[in-house]
Amino acid sequence: MKTAAEYRKHAEECRALAKQVPEGEHRNQLLEMARTWDNLAMDREKLVHNHPELDTSNNPTKAHAPST
Repeated sequence: MKTAAEYRKHAEECRALAKQVPEGEHRNQLLEMARTWDNLAMDREKLVHNHPELDTSNNPTKAHAPST
């Protein structure tokens, strides 16, 4: 599972792309995607706060390990 920081990075990438696109539907979609990534980051932080054992921020390989 990704970390909140990774979700925020995706959000920032969407905002950076939106700045390069003319106003209109594509820009709006990118900004909506950024909001979604930000919301995922907040949800992830809440989840880790309530379940610290799910914190993968100090062990990134654990976040990408397959579930068994």
